[in-house]
Amino acid sequence: MTNLLILPILIPLFTAIILMFISKYVKLQRGISALSTLGTVAASLVLINTVHHDGIQTVNLGSWEAPFGITLVSDMFSALLVTTTSIIAFIVLLYSFKSIGVDRERFYYYPVVQFLLVGVNGAFTTGDIFNLFVFFEVMLMSSYVLLVLGGTKAQLREGIKYILVNVISSALFVITVAYLYSVVGTLNMADISRKIAEVDQPGIITAIAILFLLVFGLKGAIFPLYFWLPGSYYAPPTPVLALFGALLTKVGVYSIIRTYTLFFYHYTGFTHEILSILAILTMVLGCIGAIAYWDVKKIIIYNIVIAVGVILFGVSTMNPEALEGAIYYLVHDMIIKAALFLLVGVMIAITGTANLKKMGGLIKHYPWLGWTFLVAAFSLAGIPPLSGFIGKFLIVRGSFAAGAYVGAGVVLASSLLVLYSVIKIFLNGIWGTPKEYNGVSKGDARYLWMTSAVLVVLAVFYGLGAEAMRPLFSQATEVLVNPNLYIDAVLKE
Repeated sequence: MTNLLILPILIPLFTAIILMFISKYVKLQRGISALSTLGTVAASLVLINTVHHDGIQTVNLGSWEAPFGITLVSDMFSALLVTTTSIIAFIVLLYSFKSIGVDRERFYYYPVVQFLLVGVNGAFTTGDIFNLFVFFEVMLMSSYVLLVLGGTKAQLREGIKYILVNVISSALFVITVAYLYSVVGTLNMADISRKIAEVDQPGIITAIAILFLLVFGLKGAIFPLYFWLPGSYYAPPTPVLALFGALLTKVGVYSIIRTYTLFFYHYTGFTHEILSILAILTMVLGCIGAIAYWDVKKIIIYNIVIAVGVILFGVSTMNPEALEGAIYYLVHDMIIKAALFLLVGVMIAITGTANLKKMGGLIKHYPWLGWTFLVAAFSLAGIPPLSGFIGKFLIVRGSFAAGAYVGAGVVLASSLLVLYSVIKIFLNGIWGTPKEYNGVSKGDARYLWMTSAVLVVLAVFYGLGAEAMRPLFSQATEVLVNPNLYIDAVLKE
């Protein structure tokens, strides 16, 4: 069982390679990719169980001992994220069968999704800062292909912008890693954490911390670096948008959480204060965007930005309760964003438009779609007892304990504005006067709704079963609050 944590990376990798050779056989590709992703989900669930009972799992690739070789590390935080990622990828694949179109399916859509899974799961699992860069690149390469697959004018235009931003941030990433390496002389994350404590130059460490914030902030869409996100995420078709919205920014957020709790916790005064200010501004500007638009996709896209702010604000307080809330909310947000993008995709498929002013009355012919959307909207806004409430509640309580009252107030205010933005979709698109639509057939619409509803049901259970899952989140938080647990597990001391 020692190599269990490589499976969520290896299964999609081998699947992608096999799928490359059978790109013309669409049905075979669907079957193989669905089965393999189900296998990844199973492997990651076993991984959670193993980490829960046996503690942090590590694998030294090529049998080189840490810190000299490349180490993969799976603590509860990364195991939870890997599992969530695999489940979302599985549901999105099922949704794609009826919505992505045969042209894209023949053009390597399925292998590229598997490569994306390799990059995301790898980034969550690696214990080596340079390897984090490598997995980031695997993820980004796949996202470039998914963004332009289909070749519409908007996709190509946004694709160029997206690639430019990411090429610059990747170059910055390598420079930052090199700078860090020149100071501490190691790339192993646990070893970096230990050596940073011995470097008596807070100025240099703070500069590196801010550089990392810049790099990961670009990937995670934190203020003021989120300018590329609304356009780039708007261009691709629904399943791709759901994958991007649920997974890509979260890898940037995960990287900020991991580095700020493992490396830069010695001199938190300046760095975490900046993180806190940026998180508050991210929430504010996300709210303005979410309220301003009448386009269903844009509204949910700006809600991604708000969530990034909420999670990172929880992290900036460095309070154990707020950190636990941030992890809980991160998983909640991945599930509910994927669900909402897929549900909005069903609405667009039926009506043929993303403009709320041209929709209305969907509840008459598609009542199931309307009520599922309402539950997802309430969960996103954090109405108790749904999953959004618990994460926010812990973040706010932890913020009050840490004396961060302004940010806690902004988190609470943002909840109301999030609720307003999604209820606007419900009242104008789903309620209201029915109109004539000639989009997808009712059968196809029902299939798309059923796949997205699985995620909504999952989010509901995630909220109602919070108490049962609390031990897992406490275990995940423990490692963030006490980095020595991570260091000892990797360096085996």
